[in-house]
Amino acid sequence: MAADESKSQAEALVPKFQFERVLNQDEGGRRIALYGQIDAQPALLVLERAPFPDAPEYLSALPANLRSLTNLGNNDIYSWFLGSGGPVFNEDGNKDKFADFKIDLICPCTEKHIRKHSKQGSRYVTETPEIYREKVRPFMQVGREEGRLNWVYNIIEGRKEVEDVIYRTPLGRDGDEGFLLLPNLHWDRKTIESLHLLAIVERRDLWSLRDLKKRHIPWLKHMRAKTIDATVATYPQIEEDQLKLFFHYHPTYYHLHIHIVHANLEATSTQSVGKAIALDSVIDQLERMTGDDETGMDTIPLCYTVGEQSDLWTEIFEPLKNGHKASPQQ
Repeated sequence: MAADESKSQAEALVPKFQFERVLNQDEGGRRIALYGQIDAQPALLVLERAPFPDAPEYLSALPANLRSLTNLGNNDIYSWFLGSGGPVFNEDGNKDKFADFKIDLICPCTEKHIRKHSKQGSRYVTETPEIYREKVRPFMQVGREEGRLNWVYNIIEGRKEVEDVIYRTPLGRDGDEGFLLLPNLHWDRKTIESLHLLAIVERRDLWSLRDLKKRHIPWLKHMRAKTIDATVATYPQIEEDQLKLFFHYHPTYYHLHIHIVHANLEATSTQSVGKAIALDSVIDQLERMTGDDETGMDTIPLCYTVGEQSDLWTEIFEPLKNGHKASPQQ
């Protein structure tokens, strides 16, 4: 299928979304998750307010084009309003030149997607090496076998998002040390201070940072250097010390990858304590470990937060807390 045709088909899905209920909305009102249907299939639509464009033609037109302006209050020289931005059209007059929303679409979505995007409480848990080995590792195996990594393999093997790749080692050339770098799908590709990239490794035997060993230290340092060099070369307005590199634990998907973000990116829950673990910290931890080259991150306890509706909580840590046997979902 041609790229233009594929994009047209994707764009045609959003207007067909039939709203059913709100799953969650952040406290700042910038992001909302909706559940509904597209052609009788369950769908999850996430809308997020995009950053303000800094283009002069947009900013010059914005005040005069504000619509539905409502004053919420005023005090001396200060006033507060709600309003909607007016459209600025392309030269052909067909589409808005600047988008008001950033939109993610998951269709068909699963019950796990719905739970992930729904508002829920959090728990802070300790994953010991024993819990990892006996409970969490089998849980990861089940997740990998459900086919949720197909989109990652499409990227690695060059079937999808080829034009988005910023840097990669030639596929298969470097064996276990191959990797590629591309933008995270949540980044708008324009706002530099919101920069968010992913470095995805080619090899498939590393599921998470738990699989990293002392023997991986030179490779991790090499990947760190190449990733930073490629990012700075692609976005010259960024300097090396404006980048943060980290792993998620637990990651959304169990295939080893590193997040690269601008230091000014607003720290959401995905960068909070118990979720983001700095690459440099992992390297330092490995270097300080005693033992041979097979000693690794699976030998230490890790503490992190889990959602109360997540399978990690309901299937593993809640039963452990209540003294019941925990097992991965079948």
